[in-house]
Amino acid sequence: MTTTAAAVPRELVLGPLRVGPPVVLAPMAGITNAAYRRLCREQGAGLYVCEMITSRGIVERDEVTLSMLVFDELEDVRSVQLYGTDPVYVGKAAEILCAEYGVAHIDLNFGCPVPKVTRKGGGGALPWKRRLLGDILTAAVKAAEPYGVPVTMKTRKGIDDDHLTYLDAGRVAQESGAAAIALHGRTVSQAYSGTADWEAIGNLVSHVDIPVLGNGDIWEAADAIRMVTETGAAGVVVGRGCLGRPWLFRDLAAAFAGQQVATLPTLGEVAAMMRRHAELLCQHMGEERGCKEFRKHVSWYLKGFAAGGELRRSLALVTSLRALDELLARLDPDEAFPVAELGTPRGRQGSPRRVVLPEGWLDDTDGTGTALREDAAEMSGG
Repeated sequence: MTTTAAAVPRELVLGPLRVGPPVVLAPMAGITNAAYRRLCREQGAGLYVCEMITSRGIVERDEVTLSMLVFDELEDVRSVQLYGTDPVYVGKAAEILCAEYGVAHIDLNFGCPVPKVTRKGGGGALPWKRRLLGDILTAAVKAAEPYGVPVTMKTRKGIDDDHLTYLDAGRVAQESGAAAIALHGRTVSQAYSGTADWEAIGNLVSHVDIPVLGNGDIWEAADAIRMVTETGAAGVVVGRGCLGRPWLFRDLAAAFAGQQVATLPTLGEVAAMMRRHAELLCQHMGEERGCKEFRKHVSWYLKGFAAGGELRRSLALVTSLRALDELLARLDPDEAFPVAELGTPRGRQGSPRRVVLPEGWLDDTDGTGTALREDAAEMSGG
């Protein structure tokens, strides 16, 4: 495909919602809670989406699911990613989110590659059933419409290279009234391995009239600019690239404003960010749970730095803010940022794998309104 370089967009328009710069924080299980969304928001503007939650869990008022619907006091634009395989439950959940939680944006997950999701026909497996996909999207759009809340969807290229779905998914999304579609340029079978296919994103842009958001392999702000100019995407969705680097959103805001910026914090500045992150987690969850939640972020923050193994292990077992302060004080505040880490993958990668699907799933692409089994809370958070 030959692509003409596109202009860099300054904002993303989703129905009545205007997002500037056109940058979206991807929902990540166990990561994009209210504290992390607040931390990223402090660095730069954009749209920050909470962890994936199940529609049935919302409708049945499941305690675990509802505990994830927590928003920071400064979170004026509430965005939720919803998972569902039953149009009725998705529609009801969308209405509850709009009417009771003041949500301003709903994203539907049709891209999750996790086996416990795909084996039930959800996530990245669902777009294979074109009619069911349309029924779910239509139900959500219809439920959210009276509240002026835009509905978008996120998907992948397809189940694998022999079962691509993204072009049909784009058509269905447009016909169903979705405000935009985000495409992760990998198949479900790739999960997070290999490289993202940006050409597919460009193909989808040419195929639909609604905005297309590009996702995959945005490690630096310059990658985001290159993606939108090469593909014509209306904006970007950033996931693993911001792990341990919330300041990436500062760089992204500057890049979409026409500036060339690459923040290179010293280890002392990274330590201050770590402390702020832990503090926000403790504010939202209490100190004991907040510190436990923070532990998973330590290796991402310190990636490439010379901090010793013993200190890293102690930080990864931290139990209080006081203990955290004592450990962070042992880091060399003047150590320079490891520039060799720039532009390199972060977070999980893994390798390609066989996709677990319901029996007979690939036999047809219809799925005539089939209501699949959807557990109330089992898959909230992915």
